[in-house]
Amino acid sequence: MTGLEHWEISGGGYRAVVLEAGGGLGDVFHHDRRIVRGSKPSGAVSAGRGQVLAPWPNRIRDGRYDFAGVSYQLALSDPTHSHAIHGLLRWCAWRLDERAPDRVTVSCRLAPQAGYPWPLHLRAEYAVDADGLAVTLHASNPGDERVPVAIGMHPYLDAGVPLDEATLLLPASARHRADGRLIPTGTEAVAGQNDFRVARPMAGITLDDGFTGLERDDAGIATVELSGAHTVRLEVDPSWPHLQVFTGDELPADPRMSLAVEPMSAPANAFNSGIDLVTLAPGEEWSGSFRISAR
Repeated sequence: MTGLEHWEISGGGYRAVVLEAGGGLGDVFHHDRRIVRGSKPSGAVSAGRGQVLAPWPNRIRDGRYDFAGVSYQLALSDPTHSHAIHGLLRWCAWRLDERAPDRVTVSCRLAPQAGYPWPLHLRAEYAVDADGLAVTLHASNPGDERVPVAIGMHPYLDAGVPLDEATLLLPASARHRADGRLIPTGTEAVAGQNDFRVARPMAGITLDDGFTGLERDDAGIATVELSGAHTVRLEVDPSWPHLQVFTGDELPADPRMSLAVEPMSAPANAFNSGIDLVTLAPGEEWSGSFRISAR
């Protein structure tokens, strides 16, 4: 037993579990169909399932970056590639702030530490209704200096079949070209097996790729659909210009049984490239929302 809490919310035919560990998602269901394959409340989080990624998503090359003329070194939490990965809040215990049958809000305050010597406050709001699960993440700067911030989240969409039996619709016109250590070296137009602007089968396709250039509707929403036994939709607002898509071929548990589609405010290595990196002034806040639903 972990001794950590989890909170279940339900409404409109949806049910979701929010975890004290990392403030992220456990499983999400629409009626009796699982649509997000999350972390288990009783076990350690693995493969980033459902986790909030802050103050950066994805990788920082060699764990090193410069900010405001000062160089910083982070712990190499991705030892396979010798990078810092997915931020500093994944295994923190988040605090329950508000709870109702259909919604819950949790928060966490990051203390200054080696490699990231600034405080940061994160808040995650989860709510379910007939339109699905709505998630809103907030990051605010309670300190007295500017801070670099990029935010992401790591849900694994579950269409009820292995990925080799699923189809993917991903309205992205470009992908981040990456080197052998998964660090972006530029962007390129999608083509061939990386072009999912028209829904196409996932059979035999392996991805751990960042996508951008998202096509959006008049409200600024970009919609991803993973279809199999049922269709799972991920709708992201303009705060998320990047999506990392990961087929999980080498996961120790349930490989290729769900698809990680990770909303990101900035791409991998943004602390070095500066692409879409946010710098929050004292008292300033960033927020972004997305929704997961099924049909």
